Amino acid sequence: MKALHSWLLTEGAHGMISQVEGLAEALNTTFDHKKVKLPFYSKFLPPIVTPKNKAFFNFKELTRNIANIPDFIISCGRKSVIPNIVLKKFFENNYNKKVQNIHIQDPKISSKFFSFVITPEHDNPVNGNNVLHSKGALHYIKEEEVRNTNLKNENIVSLILGGPNQYYDFFFKDLEDVFNNLIELNNISKINVVASRRTPSQLFEKLKSVFNNKKFYYDSSLEKKNYTKSLSEASHVLITCDSTSMISEAAITGKPIYVIKLKSIKNDYRFQRFFKLFKDLGIIRFFEGSIDNWTYQKLYETKRISKSIIDNI
Repeated sequence: MKALHSWLLTEGAHGMISQVEGLAEALNTTFDHKKVKLPFYSKFLPPIVTPKNKAFFNFKELTRNIANIPDFIISCGRKSVIPNIVLKKFFENNYNKKVQNIHIQDPKISSKFFSFVITPEHDNPVNGNNVLHSKGALHYIKEEEVRNTNLKNENIVSLILGGPNQYYDFFFKDLEDVFNNLIELNNISKINVVASRRTPSQLFEKLKSVFNNKKFYYDSSLEKKNYTKSLSEASHVLITCDSTSMISEAAITGKPIYVIKLKSIKNDYRFQRFFKLFKDLGIIRFFEGSIDNWTYQKLYETKRISKSIIDNI
């Protein structure tokens, strides 16, 4: 039997790629990433007023030399909403094939245009019998990739850095106290400091220069294998509050997660909803200068959501 195949539509942001790829793999499909591009005249139009027409995205580019007709079209983010709807209709009309189309995040348009819509519980509510709610973000990290390798139960901290976004600034002074606190904790044997794609390179280099204690190990490779290795060997994970995606990824480990507070520059109510949800689940605490141990149910929402989709097709 031929494997099922997915088209994954995003604008290319890593967080979105992680979500669509994770779901495609959990659905046990092969997949092709398709980068959505919008012409200038439609870049700023919300989906609800954008015509469902192939002139409003790079339709010709996406449908040139089709190697595999998709069984699923999985999209994430505002810019991929209309392409998902148009491409589903195109494949069903021209190839006589039933296509399940799935959108991750609030599509800002009626859910009736999709087979399934997946939204995080902390986001604004979306109505529809086909709407599935996730606790936090879906992602492409698998349980076996972050299986615990800290067999001696050493206190190893992995500090995962995000970066500035529309809700939070990200400066050296925001992290200075955290690094000083970690240096003062004598029971910590190793501190992995891992940069993400949004971590400013100048800031990361300054942290390396100022905090060059032998306990610190810095990684700015942006390689998934190094990121998952840091989660595997950690006893505790610290993550800056700007990234709900990375907090969601770390929750698959079942290890204590401390969130580093940053000063918000605009109303971050959805982040606060997320933090409350994850605190209520026993997954996170805010970092106050010391580390403690606790346990919680590992969170693997990608697997749970994919099962719901399979059961309802």
